[in-house]
Amino acid sequence: MDQRLKYLNALRTFESAARHKSYTKAAEELYVSQAAVSQQMRQLEQVLSVKLFMRSGRKMILTQSGESLYTSTHQALNLLINGLNSIQNEEVAGDLTITSTQAFCSLWLMPRLYRFSQQHPNVNVRILGSNQKEDLRKKHIDLAIRFGVKNRVADSEHLVMEEFGEDVVYPVCSPKLLQHMWLKSPKDLLDCTLVSLANERLVTWQTWFEHAGVEGYEKVTKKTEVTSSDMALSAVLSGHGVTLAASAMFSQYILTKQLVVPFKIKHPIIWKRYLAYDPNSVKRKRIQVFIDWVRTEMASSEPKVLLR
Repeated sequence: MDQRLKYLNALRTFESAARHKSYTKAAEELYVSQAAVSQQMRQLEQVLSVKLFMRSGRKMILTQSGESLYTSTHQALNLLINGLNSIQNEEVAGDLTITSTQAFCSLWLMPRLYRFSQQHPNVNVRILGSNQKEDLRKKHIDLAIRFGVKNRVADSEHLVMEEFGEDVVYPVCSPKLLQHMWLKSPKDLLDCTLVSLANERLVTWQTWFEHAGVEGYEKVTKKTEVTSSDMALSAVLSGHGVTLAASAMFSQYILTKQLVVPFKIKHPIIWKRYLAYDPNSVKRKRIQVFIDWVRTEMASSEPKVLLR
């Protein structure tokens, strides 16, 4: 056996450091200290008698030899992972941890999750509602359902970012408020309590009014701020004002006639949906089963916004 294979752990560390171009990020990924990564890289360079990294300011840059070794180690580790997956992914049954925003979990996912459990009773699903961008590896999360306004094909966490549709945003309110406030034109919303998300910079009332050609938003005094869309919808369901919400979040309330869309004017910002996961996860088959279910469920429940 080639004696250099004694340094497989160092090669694994090298692959991580080369992929991140950072000893610090490699240390975080491998749950070791930055000093340990640095020591292993010095040892590997001594054993191979080649320079693998050069420092440029705070960045680590691969040498030509380093680039060549990275290509080989990256391919080899992926081949090994695929081999492990092929023997561990034989069964779908097991645990699966999913994360998304608090609002999406509460308003879309949880009301439908029983249907997934009926189809796959041997998959135990754990739902983590969070408005933060959770670190999937550190939190041991298998799949994230995320939202953004830009096209994304890759992720800094080296996850697959798989797009699955879009959500348009409309103003919504209760039927009682619609009648009580005599909402006949978009300008009439200026007299309502406007419910919005705190610290929201994209999907704002100001942008919607500008898009609708309505002036005077800066004079509105009746405003309520909340921290999540489920709180905003809870407020307007009780008759407290009007809010801007993504179609997937309020579609069920339109169907039950608990909410209405007073004006068919979309917000200019459109949310894109993404499924984020590690393509090398040992739960890859289980993740795919859930992804397939989410796509099917979303397609069958795409909102048909019911207007007056």
